[in-house]
Amino acid sequence: MSSRAPPKALLQDMVVPPRQLFGPGPSNMADSIAETQSKSLLGHLHPEFVQIMGDVRLGLQYIFKTDNNYTFAVSGTGHSGMECAMVNLLEPGDRFLVVEIGLWGQRAADLANRMGIEVKKISAPHGKAVPVEDIRKAIAEYKPNLVFVCQGDSSTGVAQPLETIGDACREHGALFLVDTVASLGGTPFAADDLKVDCVYSATQKVLNAPPGLAPISFSDRAIEKIRNRKQRVASFYFDALELGNYWGCDGELKRYHHTAPISTVYALRAALSAIAKEGIDESIQRHKDNAQVLYSALKKNGLEPFVEDEKLRLPCLTTVKVPEGVDWKDVAGKMLTNGTEIAGGLGATVGKIWRIGTFGINSNKTKIENVVELLSNSIKETRSKI
Repeated sequence: MSSRAPPKALLQDMVVPPRQLFGPGPSNMADSIAETQSKSLLGHLHPEFVQIMGDVRLGLQYIFKTDNNYTFAVSGTGHSGMECAMVNLLEPGDRFLVVEIGLWGQRAADLANRMGIEVKKISAPHGKAVPVEDIRKAIAEYKPNLVFVCQGDSSTGVAQPLETIGDACREHGALFLVDTVASLGGTPFAADDLKVDCVYSATQKVLNAPPGLAPISFSDRAIEKIRNRKQRVASFYFDALELGNYWGCDGELKRYHHTAPISTVYALRAALSAIAKEGIDESIQRHKDNAQVLYSALKKNGLEPFVEDEKLRLPCLTTVKVPEGVDWKDVAGKMLTNGTEIAGGLGATVGKIWRIGTFGINSNKTKIENVVELLSNSIKETRSKI
């Protein structure tokens, strides 16, 4: 007889209702990805799993459009990618320039402050991007060691232009760090062409895989910086050289680092396979085309995108203005009772917008038209109760 009664909740079956996930992430899994979660576990150094890891590395090089050897996945969500990048590329005495277009620039600056790093921010009003010329000027004047840009900020729906920022970084001796958590696979991105030194992403957006891994890639310049640090990386778990060895990036005998989330790696492999079969450029074009479907549906229903300049809108995540006199939370709650999730604002945009993610398999004309119709009907129903 147990000395302690078990929780009653755990004596019942778990309830997982079906949902159409049109928020900012996670997104719905395709069957081919979901099926991987019931496959047999392998050991984290079994040769079959090592082969799967190798496949994942090739797939990540493909979607990042890079030849970087140190391309792998950090065990953790998108935030772990940010922390891995920053604890490796920043050390005491460094200067950090943050391009802030929403919450994720704020998070990067906050993390650097916790690390005791000198931070300078260059910001845009919410719904707008920072002009590239302003960024280039800030790099020239501030002479940072590392420059952070979020390509697609999920709190505002803004897509920050990246062209020529890498050139300015090279000219002034800075490394270039890009967050592609909400944009990878749905927005044009080419790490090597853009001269990006470190890029990270996440699995639960366009890739349609479960949260739990953060794809990341370090250039040779970035690895040289890490190898020549004055102090060792403070985190063993996020040490890029140790992780790179475990993922087979350095050509050396693998050392035990940690036990990877085996099933999540299976899912990432399946997600990358789906992208490869469609084609990375074709995936990006599909998201751009279906963003136009969404804009048209919004206009038809009297709704407006929050980001006014269409060229600065993130194709796979659209922010929508909450009409005056409408409670965003009541509308989102009404939609959830109908099996569909969208989200409200984040940070400074709370109460001002809804966020509609059209990631991966949800970037589909029929699905998009249906979710906008449900949004419009939910607004009308909540207004009628006032």
